[in-house]
Amino acid sequence: MPTPDLNQLFVLNAVLSENSVIRAAQRLHLSPSAMSRALARARKTVGDPILVKAGRTLVPTPRATEMRERVAELIQQAQAVLLPATAPDLRRIVRTFTLRTSDGFVETFGPDLVKGVMKHAPGIRLRFVARQARDAAGLRDGSVDLETGVVDGTTSPELRQIPLFVDRMVGVTRAGHRLRTQRVTAASYAAAAHVGISRQTVDQGWIDEALAARGLSRHVMTTVSGFAAAIAVARGSDLVATVPEQHTAALRAGMHAFALPFTLPSIPVSMLWHPRMHADPVHTWLRHFVRETVTKRARAA
Repeated sequence: MPTPDLNQLFVLNAVLSENSVIRAAQRLHLSPSAMSRALARARKTVGDPILVKAGRTLVPTPRATEMRERVAELIQQAQAVLLPATAPDLRRIVRTFTLRTSDGFVETFGPDLVKGVMKHAPGIRLRFVARQARDAAGLRDGSVDLETGVVDGTTSPELRQIPLFVDRMVGVTRAGHRLRTQRVTAASYAAAAHVGISRQTVDQGWIDEALAARGLSRHVMTTVSGFAAAIAVARGSDLVATVPEQHTAALRAGMHAFALPFTLPSIPVSMLWHPRMHADPVHTWLRHFVRETVTKRARAA
């Protein structure tokens, strides 16, 4: 069976709305003769005369009357599909978005993000998951909607990205630690006992390289798997933790933080997403909201 010409829906819609070939032609910006030919093709496809003479006017056939609303509805649906998406009504949206990020990011920025979403889009749920690997699989297959992290040579070039803030490493001790009462030098930093971090996105090799360039090395007393655990150990001991400043702002409450006495590379944190989500209006709103919320909190820290 041959595929029908869908352009005939526009012809039928115009004719059934106007009950006049001339007015239908004007509506579609066609000549009367072109409209007559288009109507003839539609009549052949449908197998019905569509409009018939009744005195000096044209009236629709029963089949045409039956089709009128369906044809108009199909035209509206087609136009809705082809027209650009409009701004979403956030109060009516019900969706869950998965954000893959670090525990420190959630600790620092999560409360503001959740509070803002509840205020502006109460039907949207944020699901935070930890990064288990540095790859684009989750964003590519749709199991992850947004991701935050450091963009480097391992980041997939297909991903869209936008900067959020620039972080830096700082030293952290308990409030009564001896380093709080003195100017921290590279030597005094190295002489302190440290808690190391084994699994993270920020390379702690930077620290040891910076110390080695000065003929120094640090003594790592214990090793943990992440920033939160390192801060918890430092809070309850005399160990020094070295962690990203912005990512751990909430975790470090009540502790002493100090600038490192040597220069380390800055840590540019970005938001990433897959191109297939770029034009989605709700996803677009979420990206703008996350960026605005995170950068505002980062500036205030």
